Amino acid sequence: MNDFFDPDPTPAPPPAPPLAAAGKSDPRIVHAQAIKSPATHRSVYNNLITLYSKSSFLHYSVRLFHQIPFPNVVSWTALISAHSNTSLSLRHFIYMLRYPAFPNQRTLASLFKTCASLPSVPFGFALHSLAYKLSLCSEPFSGSALVNFYSKCQLFGDARKVFDEISDRDEVCYSALVVGLAQNAQSIDALSMFREMKVCDVASTMYSVSGALRAAADLAALEQCRVLHGHAVVTGLDTDVIVQTALIDGYGKSGLILDAREVFDESLASMNVVGWNAMLASYAQQGDKNSALELFNSMAARGLSPDEYSFLAILTSYCNSRSVGDIQLWLRRMRVGYGVEPTLEHFTCLIDAMGRVGKLKEAERVAMTMPFMPDAAVWRALLSSSASHGAGNMAWAMAKRLLELNPHDDSAYVIVANALSATARWEEVAVVRKLMKERQVKKKSGRSWIEVRGKVHVFLAGDRNHERAEEVYAKLRELIREIEKLGYVPIWDEMLHEVGEKEKKEALWYHSEKLALAFGVVAGVAPPGKALRIVKNLRICKDCHQVFKYASRVLEREIIVRDVNRYHRFLHGSCTCEDIW
Repeated sequence: MNDFFDPDPTPAPPPAPPLAAAGKSDPRIVHAQAIKSPATHRSVYNNLITLYSKSSFLHYSVRLFHQIPFPNVVSWTALISAHSNTSLSLRHFIYMLRYPAFPNQRTLASLFKTCASLPSVPFGFALHSLAYKLSLCSEPFSGSALVNFYSKCQLFGDARKVFDEISDRDEVCYSALVVGLAQNAQSIDALSMFREMKVCDVASTMYSVSGALRAAADLAALEQCRVLHGHAVVTGLDTDVIVQTALIDGYGKSGLILDAREVFDESLASMNVVGWNAMLASYAQQGDKNSALELFNSMAARGLSPDEYSFLAILTSYCNSRSVGDIQLWLRRMRVGYGVEPTLEHFTCLIDAMGRVGKLKEAERVAMTMPFMPDAAVWRALLSSSASHGAGNMAWAMAKRLLELNPHDDSAYVIVANALSATARWEEVAVVRKLMKERQVKKKSGRSWIEVRGKVHVFLAGDRNHERAEEVYAKLRELIREIEKLGYVPIWDEMLHEVGEKEKKEALWYHSEKLALAFGVVAGVAPPGKALRIVKNLRICKDCHQVFKYASRVLEREIIVRDVNRYHRFLHGSCTCEDIW
């Protein structure tokens, strides 16, 4: 039964029209039956408002509400919930207070949902204050909705404080916090919260499991994905399409495409377009355009129509494989053949692909003539491409455009400084470094993580806090000596221009991804023949990229690095990105 069906305790006059099959009927038929009845109880009209809100006759709900002679809190809650996706619900709530009538926890839960979706932060703060005065913050319905509101607003401290104050935390409360953390890239905290939920013997829901899977996907935590998959099977949640989609996404982002495809094929009968897009995106991240295209073509056979995200996956796969002509054809095809208008993200794929193959001027022309205002992603793609191809003038111009949008984007300064230093334009390098100092911009710290037996180990650049730090640094020095024999020469970061030779080497050699690699070798993360998997929060630098190519030869194994841009698969001294990323 719906949460907002009326539990009105006052005795109802017999007989009231039956609502047993209301969910399967046109609510207007049920409404007509209620009008014909000599004495229809208020609860019937309250329930009808809810039924109208679930149909295409939402406007009838307001008209019906005004026909109730003495609306109670359930009546108001039904009306507010019916319009929870719009600001109308907030307006109805103001009228409710003027009526006057006090809300209950279900009323507030619906209002917090509205504030989270709009978003309306000030109104949410005011609601929290009212909930506190009415002693409703600690109730599970309003409390979990408030946790969700603060999570959507990225106020995680407030979300956790509200969560801790809920007296009887159930699966809905835990799900709200797990999902909120996962959606805002607080992946480790999300997994910790899920683990705490299981320790407290709270039942899992499709939302908490899918939220935990999303967190594991962001970390590319393969073992966590498999543990959560097993948990979903044991609890019977593996048949839910939301969990199935999260599993596909988790395995795909961990680089296990075959496992993702196995889950996809097993759930094909119930899979919706979101699940298909998750599988398409998994192929796209690997640049596997053939598999992505084959899957896309089979959508029609299943009666599914591709949406903008389906096309974005196709274009991304072609972008990662640098097939500029195919992207241009697909942009026309999606508009003419499918009636789906390209968005800024679709044009960004074309611009990125053009830049990767060295068509810098053509890429810039597309950026300036497309029917959208270029955003930071567009200028960053052009900046990276021009830097990769040694086009110092263009890199400087793109960096200026990017910094106009965000003067504190540390990556823009670093990339353009390295591009200018490659052509010995030291005066302009000095200007870049001076700008950073004036604007108090510091280079963002790199973080890399690697999973060992279900535990995620995080490393910072120069990190010596790990319990096995001495072994890690010893192994890394040994690895550096081995790759130097193969011809490795450091590629200096221009941001290290002022420090001495020894400091440069230490700052360069002890990057977070190199430490994660050394730890993976020391800890025996994967047996011989299996890949070492590392995730980084930033773009992998040129020196680390070079080191990993040499390391794949020395270690005689595949190394997979997922950085902020794409997957890098290092094997036999080469990388799938072909040195452009």
